[in-house]
Amino acid sequence: MLVFVHIASALSQCTPQGDQTTYGTGNVWIGYVYQGKSFNTYAGYVNEGSASNPNFNESFGGNQVNYNTIGGCSVYTEGFSVRYKLALNYTGTYDITIGGDDGVRLSIDGGATWLINQWHDQAYTTYTATVTLSGTTDLVLEYYENTGGNQVSFSITPGCIPPADDQTIYGTGNQWIGYVYKGMGCNTYRGKVTEGGSSMNFDENFGGSSSPITYNTSGCPVQTQQFSVRYRLQRYLYAGNYVFTVGGDDGYRFSLDGGSTWVINGWQDQAYTVRTYSPTLTAGTYNMVLEYYQNAGSNRISFSASGGTLALTLVSFDGQLLLNGAVQLDWVSAMEINNKYFEVQRSSDGVHFQPITQLPSKQSGPMSTTQIDYSYTDYSPLGGLSYYRLKMEDVDGTVTYSKVIEVVNDLVQPIKIYPTVINNSSNEIFVEANKSYPNARLELFDMAGQKLSEIQWALLSGRQSVALNSNKKMAAGAYIAKISSNGSNVQSQMIIVTSN
Repeated sequence: MLVFVHIASALSQCTPQGDQTTYGTGNVWIGYVYQGKSFNTYAGYVNEGSASNPNFNESFGGNQVNYNTIGGCSVYTEGFSVRYKLALNYTGTYDITIGGDDGVRLSIDGGATWLINQWHDQAYTTYTATVTLSGTTDLVLEYYENTGGNQVSFSITPGCIPPADDQTIYGTGNQWIGYVYKGMGCNTYRGKVTEGGSSMNFDENFGGSSSPITYNTSGCPVQTQQFSVRYRLQRYLYAGNYVFTVGGDDGYRFSLDGGSTWVINGWQDQAYTVRTYSPTLTAGTYNMVLEYYQNAGSNRISFSASGGTLALTLVSFDGQLLLNGAVQLDWVSAMEINNKYFEVQRSSDGVHFQPITQLPSKQSGPMSTTQIDYSYTDYSPLGGLSYYRLKMEDVDGTVTYSKVIEVVNDLVQPIKIYPTVINNSSNEIFVEANKSYPNARLELFDMAGQKLSEIQWALLSGRQSVALNSNKKMAAGAYIAKISSNGSNVQSQMIIVTSN
């Protein structure tokens, strides 16, 4: 109450200047200042901006202090408001950003409507809108402060012109095209993004949900508040039972017919919520549309699909070592639908696979329902234990893999360690590899399992001379030399050390 009396007394001792209606010109705002959050008691005017730039950031001298207006009147910076006016003479597309602690709103038509309206208590937060201006525009920026901190800002920069994309084009294969808009109803186009890739499933949170941030597109960025995305994907789906699952915060809806009907419809403000649709589909091409909007708070959209019939049914996949040391691989398909090719892949550890050949599909036409036999011979197999699998890709880019099979090639030693008998005056042996082994390691153990020495190679290949234990003369007895690559055992060999 004492503060109120002080403010009323201060206002009564001066005459506020300014008519509260005139707009500033030449990039200089006129700000009409009031005691009270709703423009209650007029206290005079201030100026913001400069002749070269209308941008400003005002903190009013601090919290709970007297803020002076032109002419000597003042307001107490707790529970006050300001109405800034500027006749801005700009032509072109611009990004306008305003910020406030607490309420802030911006009009470009003299206060008739609000381009940005965040008229509520809040910590300092910024908001951006893109506008096209032509000549003189009557800007009104209103601000109020309730309690705590106080700050208001304005900036205008040349805006981004979105690309002239055809927003009706669908992604193909497993990759969605997402058309991004400012506004919750796919209003103002900003640019495109992609989702999916190896699978058409995806889960997007737009860089984070703690507060509005900038989300980049192929054209112009968008602020992650009150924005929307329309994702499109044209996809051949095989006949079968499917489960489509969509989740979102806020609204989302999913269509299989280009947006004519919505088989999943959660078009409302909500925390992250998931809905499913489980149809039986006939084989064919579907124009899938997934729409999403975010109003305020968190932002997330997810999509997944499962089920249907595989493009290819593999009856068998086997491998065997031939007498000449080659490995023969045989497989049989029972059904192929738009299958493109088989890629034979090989691995020495069962984890890291490399392609060794590619065979085109033998199917005639887009679909084959009879068994088809395939065969491939690996004439340069790895020594020891090898792993094989098939990568199968159909015409729209969908990839599946066969089971992994193992083939033991005991006709070719992967690595030779010799001699196996050495005298204790010489610690030298030789390691000879028939291929390259990355991240290789030679370890020497005694028969009790204690490691005596270790040698490492980034890449082991060819013939290497190795000193087993360079630190001291080795005692007579038996030892085990082990070689591994990428952590997998490749070869173990007993070494005998004699006394002479």
